[in-house]
Amino acid sequence: MWSRDQAVPDDSYTTQDHDIFTIAGRTCIEEGNSAQVLSIVLDDKNQDIVRCMGWNLLPPLVQVLLKKEDKNLPHCLAIFNHLLEACKPKELLIGLLEQLEQDDPDTIAESLHLLLNPLQKVLLCLGSRKASSLGMTLSSVLDQVAKLPLPHTKEQEEDDVFSLCRICTDLITFVRPFVQEAKQNLLNSKALSESAANRPVRGDGPLPDKEELRAELLKFCMKTLSHPLLEIQLKDPDTLAVSPLRNFATEILNTLNAIGESVPSLVYQPLLKRKEVPGFLEEEVRYPKESLASLAHLVFVHHLAADTFPSVFSPVFCLRCNMEHVCLLLSRTDESRIQKGLELYEKTLLRLENSSLPADLLEIKTFLTVPQNLVKVMTICPRHDLRTKGLKVFQLSIDKFDSEAKYNFFQYMLKTSSHSGVEGYIIKNIKNHIDIALQPGNSNSWFEGVHLLPLLRKVFSLPDGPETDLLQYLDRVMESLNLLRYLVIRDKVTENQTGIWTELYKIEDTFLRPLRVGVNMSRAHYERELCNTMEAKKSKAKEESVLSVSVGDDKLPNMTSESQIQALHSALHTFDMIESVLVRIEELIEVKDNI
Repeated sequence: MWSRDQAVPDDSYTTQDHDIFTIAGRTCIEEGNSAQVLSIVLDDKNQDIVRCMGWNLLPPLVQVLLKKEDKNLPHCLAIFNHLLEACKPKELLIGLLEQLEQDDPDTIAESLHLLLNPLQKVLLCLGSRKASSLGMTLSSVLDQVAKLPLPHTKEQEEDDVFSLCRICTDLITFVRPFVQEAKQNLLNSKALSESAANRPVRGDGPLPDKEELRAELLKFCMKTLSHPLLEIQLKDPDTLAVSPLRNFATEILNTLNAIGESVPSLVYQPLLKRKEVPGFLEEEVRYPKESLASLAHLVFVHHLAADTFPSVFSPVFCLRCNMEHVCLLLSRTDESRIQKGLELYEKTLLRLENSSLPADLLEIKTFLTVPQNLVKVMTICPRHDLRTKGLKVFQLSIDKFDSEAKYNFFQYMLKTSSHSGVEGYIIKNIKNHIDIALQPGNSNSWFEGVHLLPLLRKVFSLPDGPETDLLQYLDRVMESLNLLRYLVIRDKVTENQTGIWTELYKIEDTFLRPLRVGVNMSRAHYERELCNTMEAKKSKAKEESVLSVSVGDDKLPNMTSESQIQALHSALHTFDMIESVLVRIEELIEVKDNI
């Protein structure tokens, strides 16, 4: 046990001295003798050793401070505060960061809440050369924040069940003095450059260590935009009047502005060439694409920092920029990013007039990639609400194209989608636009006459001719038949506005006859399978309760014979439905031909 008389000389200390001090001090604290330790560390005779070695006492002190109910808490708090004043800042920083490393979410939150303020004090003691230490601290802190569960409901944020809201508030308080310093550095730099206009601006800029401080704060902002802000769904003021997470997002955007990063320039970075900053980080490292996408979502969906945006940017320009962000978010697999991609795309599209986007935009890669990503969302995303939202946004994007752009877009989607449901949806859109064009006073050269015929040829075709899997391509086939039936009824032979009557012989050769052959082949095959299944049921009823049936080269999943028979009947009913529409179209054509 320590004694107050064991003052250590002010000479240089050996490794053995360090070991003795550390073991004795930690043991006393752990055994509840913190009052004795306090008296020793406060003794004037021991200030030199405290300055050099006191930081080694942090581990047991922090453990007591985290427990809170310990009877030695007042003494340990006094020791802790004295160490913050007396010890060397660099050693203190290392010791405090070591104490941040936790695994349990509850302990992580308490450790951050306890240590952020002491870390701030220590960093401020480092003077002008604190940037790298601040960067290391912020990186460690955000690594710990990433381990905390995220609130997903209004109630979870209100009650702060995971302590994330409190930590985000603490984090803003922590960085505030460093942000103010970086802001002042920029103001000083600007004042110097204005007073010496004959010298290069960069020569009057902040000194390297001051530029480094700004760089570390920028990295912090970019990292928080990616996590937690991209992972959580912020609540609107109508839903949650006081939202700590919304306030945190607002402060991050304010921080960007304070350190000289224009929020509009960051959002529009894909189209705006940014100036090179000597010695700064590479572009994609300095401005991670995912962080910029998160920033765009905060601005356009939640309207944060909206007042900083100049009105000179047109809705089309905003769309072109945001398409890069939307493309990135929709290409991800996690649902929070997909949801934000859909929200950002929808909000950006709503700023545009219908039928206003020209066809040349489809020459930009993202205007073709985003629809492909949307198709994946609509068809394979596990969440029904996101699939539904994807379809809604997909239609909204179609509505914003002008006639030529719609025409080209429909051709592209029919060529690339490889999904019967999507192709059927596109064909239904084509039918609707032809119907609009055929209304009196709505003439549209892209959806009637010679322009329309190449599009109709793409519609009235079978991917594999008579051998096309009609069940797999049912949506496309039925919508194609519905369109053809509509054209034959709506467009008079004498007017032939759509060109359907001069094209009909080709459609019969490339679509109607192969389809009828395919229906007959498929029906025959399924009738044979139905007969075999029913025979197997009779002969093996006493031996097996489960059957396996092959259709073509594919074996259907094992199921009871009743289920297999029901599935085969359903397929035959589908072929009957296709044939009934085929027969009706043939009857309509015959009637029109005889007029």
